Amino acid sequence: MTIAVDFDGTIVEHRYPEIGKEIPFATRTLKQLIDDGHKLILWSVREGKLLDEAVEWCEKRGVHFYAVNRDYDDDMPDNNRNYSRKLKASLFIDDRNVGGLPDWGTIYQLVTRRMSYEDFLRREMGQPIPAKKKKSWWPF
Repeated sequence: MTIAVDFDGTIVEHRYPEIGKEIPFATRTLKQLIDDGHKLILWSVREGKLLDEAVEWCEKRGVHFYAVNRDYDDDMPDNNRNYSRKLKASLFIDDRNVGGLPDWGTIYQLVTRRMSYEDFLRREMGQPIPAKKKKSWWPF
């Protein structure tokens, strides 16, 4: 699965343009997701030197991203791609989600169980999780 991950407020506390303290278990969880075979994209508003500092901060902690602020790896020449600013990712981990950022242990459970945050909360509250209808491409 391809997962886009924000930096400020998600991996580290908001201190932009400085780098805040790590949010507990963020890098540990990200390394485990990589070990599980997921491709991670660093998806940040940071640019230039500030972006380089964020990437270096992550790499020093063992988190090596598949790509940074784009959905293909850094080894592919830009002229061989039809560029779109919209990332193609299976999911996004960002503190600006509706409902905010769950703790990283919960995030890991959601990803590995392929579970929505709503279903996770229902399960935690002892409520039944409704059966999902298979999505159809056809309008009828």
